[in-house]
Amino acid sequence: MTIDTVQLLPDGLSVWVALTLIAVSFLTSMITAMFSLGGGMAMLATLGLFFPPAVIIPVHGLVQLGSNAGRAVVQRAHIQWHLMAWFGAGSVLGIVLGGSLAVSIPEALFQIVIGMFILYCVWVPQPRVTGRGAIADFAAGALIGGVGMFVGAVGPLVANFLRKLDNRHQLIATQASLMTLNNIAKVAIFTMFGFAFAQYLPMAIAMIITGILGTLVGSRMLDRVSERVFRIGFKAILTLMALEMLRQAVWG
Repeated sequence: MTIDTVQLLPDGLSVWVALTLIAVSFLTSMITAMFSLGGGMAMLATLGLFFPPAVIIPVHGLVQLGSNAGRAVVQRAHIQWHLMAWFGAGSVLGIVLGGSLAVSIPEALFQIVIGMFILYCVWVPQPRVTGRGAIADFAAGALIGGVGMFVGAVGPLVANFLRKLDNRHQLIATQASLMTLNNIAKVAIFTMFGFAFAQYLPMAIAMIITGILGTLVGSRMLDRVSERVFRIGFKAILTLMALEMLRQAVWG
């Protein structure tokens, strides 16, 4: 059997689009390593421009699994392990329950939900989580895990949960660990529901590799970059991407 682009890329995806996604994976991982969030949403919005809604969340989960795992390894010294157990257990439960509902949502509605969620996270102040203890951690994990099966990028919600951590390095490392666990469960559930990851795997592996490289670069730049100018441009880009997803959902 000869090796060609049909085997290496998903059906209907051009080489140039694949290369664009691979480059975006580097940039979004670098962004997340520097600012603790934002990269996952940017990747979600980018995937939404090229893939049908039913594909976005599973592929996003697979790519983000590699990106978050790489970031967790690079910054492992700062992980706050006491937050992992109960939040992680809640996430698994939420993902199982949310996944059983997500697979039945119409594609246009799915795309609208994702687009609106991106706009919400970008422009609406996030409520501060004040709960403490095992029950609060479990409940937060279940809620965020379930929501993630519908909207994909729950990094802002996890970061909101971790606001109790004052150290920026601890927040980024712990968030990466929690999102790694979240994405492992998400990929497992979508596999159980019959999603065919195989045709997306070569491209996803390439995106994971560039994502790890982006994490290494972003981690080195963590203490050197100013957030103000970045936040203005980043909000504008995400807003345009979300509006384009909504336009596609409404007008095809």
